[in-house]
Amino acid sequence: MKTKHWIILGGVLTGASVVYALLGGFSSGVAVETAPAKMGRIREFVDEQAKTRLPRTYLITMPITGRIEAIDLDEGMHVRQGQVVAQIVPRDLQLSVEQATAAVERLQASLKENEDASVEETAFQQSLQFVKSTMATVQAAAERMTAGKAKLNYALRDLARVRHLATTGARTQDDLERAVLQQVESDVDYKQDQLVHAAMVALAAATDLMPTMVRQYILRKNLAGDVLKKQKAEAEVRLQQIVQEQQRGVMHSPVDGVVLDRPISNERYLAAGTILLEIGRLDELEVEAEVLSLDVTTAKVGDVVEIYGPTIGRSPARGTVARIYPAGFTKISSLGVEQQRVKVIVRFDGGELDRLLKERQLGVGYRVRVRIFTADKSQTLLVARSSLFRAADNTWQVFVVRDGRAQLQDVEVGLMNDRQVEITKGLSEGEPVILAPESSLTDDARVDMEP
Repeated sequence: MKTKHWIILGGVLTGASVVYALLGGFSSGVAVETAPAKMGRIREFVDEQAKTRLPRTYLITMPITGRIEAIDLDEGMHVRQGQVVAQIVPRDLQLSVEQATAAVERLQASLKENEDASVEETAFQQSLQFVKSTMATVQAAAERMTAGKAKLNYALRDLARVRHLATTGARTQDDLERAVLQQVESDVDYKQDQLVHAAMVALAAATDLMPTMVRQYILRKNLAGDVLKKQKAEAEVRLQQIVQEQQRGVMHSPVDGVVLDRPISNERYLAAGTILLEIGRLDELEVEAEVLSLDVTTAKVGDVVEIYGPTIGRSPARGTVARIYPAGFTKISSLGVEQQRVKVIVRFDGGELDRLLKERQLGVGYRVRVRIFTADKSQTLLVARSSLFRAADNTWQVFVVRDGRAQLQDVEVGLMNDRQVEITKGLSEGEPVILAPESSLTDDARVDMEP
């Protein structure tokens, strides 16, 4: 009996369902979510990841090769302009200065010694006197040779007389022999006088060169003095360079800023150019975004920017596009897609950076997001971006609900962003537009709008 009761009850329920359907209680339409086209404000923007950066940093480097003292500064410490931040071991620099100073003083002493020509002047005067003495000696030798010639001539004449008289017996053989001896002695003496005279002439010729030689030596000292002057000038330049290096050995901060990096901490010997510290000014902090080249063409310097993200906090910061790089670069995305991107520099508006430095301790290289607003309309017809799609001919379309049916509607669009689209033609204010229509939805299909 219970089975019969259930069959009767089922039949009653089935009949009620049919009646309900005939009365319109059940609809065969597709359930869709809609939103009316309405007037409002739309802002077109480009949204990208970005990072904070400094337009410039200041590197403290080794000015020369040497030993650096230990650096006490740590990353994050504030430094003042002119503050000593690093220093080469002072004693090493002082020894170099002393060595260069000694070289200059040595060359100065050599110059003074070279300029003293008193000994050479004395030798010059002595050589002049020696020349005079030699000339007098030559003259005396010439006169002695003349006397010797006269004596020889006399001895020859006397020998001839004695030889003649000896043949007559007026002179003895002894007288003849004495006359021959006198003639021989006179001849020998004359030849000796000739030799002495010739030697003195040769000596005089050599002596005549002595003043010239001394004068040439003095001139050579002058040339050597010129060389010493050049060497002294070179040593002085070297001294100036060493003194300058000594001054550079004490390194000062060029600005009021913060230590960003300290690669070297302990005392060690380093080559010239080694980076010791990197200093930056956080009050110059800006944002760098790498925007797709297709999107960057809509941006321009002066565009309003919204800077947001976990790093910034709940309240987005305001900024302005300060610079757009003229050249792009290739970057591989996380999905392995090759993209052309362009760097865009954003500056914080007045007061925003100070707020973030105090509230968020914003630093260099922090990840943020930027929304660059490229266009703005205050009162225009808007629909949700998810309702818009492309037709086969690449025109824009939406589904509009009219009389309970979804109707395809061609539209023309203006500004758009991730959430909204401006409709310039094809819709009227208040018309219900289907949000995110299914691909299976067809034109004139019956639909039910969800409340």
